Amino acid sequence: MRRIVILGNSGSGKSTLARKLGAKLALPVIHLDVLFYEPGWKPGDLGRFRERVTGALAGDAWIVDGNFLSLTGDLCLPRADTILWIEQPRWRSLARAAWRSIHQRGRGRADLPAGCRDSLDRETLTYIWTFDRVARRNIEHILAHQVPSRPVRRLHGDREVAAFLDQAG
Repeated sequence: MRRIVILGNSGSGKSTLARKLGAKLALPVIHLDVLFYEPGWKPGDLGRFRERVTGALAGDAWIVDGNFLSLTGDLCLPRADTILWIEQPRWRSLARAAWRSIHQRGRGRADLPAGCRDSLDRETLTYIWTFDRVARRNIEHILAHQVPSRPVRRLHGDREVAAFLDQAG
């Protein structure tokens, strides 16, 4: 495992797994939110975003954290040797997003863009609540068309994520 893409709902544990796996395997972690958003969660320029992602993927080894496949799948998926999808119950993703917005407020995190804070707003709640019905379909479609023969390792719940992390390396 040298080029890893981690997918999943907001609050599923993508960033946490990326950080832990990056530390264990000594791989750089690319948090796509950091490359896309401007302060205040304003979407950045698409061309500039793709340039940033291309630059970040220039190395031989990396971990990509984020669901921007409609914008970057053509850049990262063909080079990825491992695709991980964290499958968590919707209630767990919602609970984690709520916890982050309350307990992490004001704390810096590598996976947060500059000038952005965790918050549990209507847009975030809607995204988490409708992920399986909306985003999942889009992600599955992109995977099927861009890397149809590449297996996707699905990690169901925290136990499987922890077991994967223990075995990695």
